[in-house]
Amino acid sequence: MSRWNIAAAQYAGQHHSVDDHVEHHLRFIEEAARQQCDLLVFPELSLTGPGTTTLPAPPGDRQLEPLLAAAQFHRITVIAGLTLDLQGQRQKGLVLFTPYHDGILRYPQGNGASLIPGEKQLTIIDTQSDSPNLDPQATLFTSCQAVGENRWRQSISMLQRFAHKYAIAVLMANARSGSALWDEKGQLIVRADKGELLLTGSLGRQGWQGDIIPLG
Repeated sequence: MSRWNIAAAQYAGQHHSVDDHVEHHLRFIEEAARQQCDLLVFPELSLTGPGTTTLPAPPGDRQLEPLLAAAQFHRITVIAGLTLDLQGQRQKGLVLFTPYHDGILRYPQGNGASLIPGEKQLTIIDTQSDSPNLDPQATLFTSCQAVGENRWRQSISMLQRFAHKYAIAVLMANARSGSALWDEKGQLIVRADKGELLLTGSLGRQGWQGDIIPLG
């Protein structure tokens, strides 16, 4: 792949149903496709919202099928946030829609995920580990978040150090503000202010370049 175009969806949809979240996600996917993106990453719990007192119920495959269809139609890989029920416990998770796989793949959220362009799956990473299980071929680490300013400052500091220490680009999708991209040296390429937008990054021969695309 001579050029790799990625995007973080700065998305804070306050919907009350998964179907409404799906429709909102489709707008972001269509805009990312117009920007010729190969990958689009949403914040945590983007498809369910955080709930009020407890995490919402996980959506079923049928509710998510429009997103898989859009990913395959536009040839774009999409990572979104939802809930999972694992071993009797409800927890935050990730869902992967990709043109390279006909099914919907779910994962625990962990601290983030690494991926290789064109691969059919994610590798969930524990950034607290002394030796995270990064594939040496991985080009990007993604972090799906929905944090306010105090935790955001902690997150960006940790992610920048992670990028530099492990020589891997890092893409952070945050719900309301501060989504960002760092290159493999830990240098900030682009960071968003508040609002609903796409933060984009493009990896070519000259390294990473970034841009902000407002969603009208």
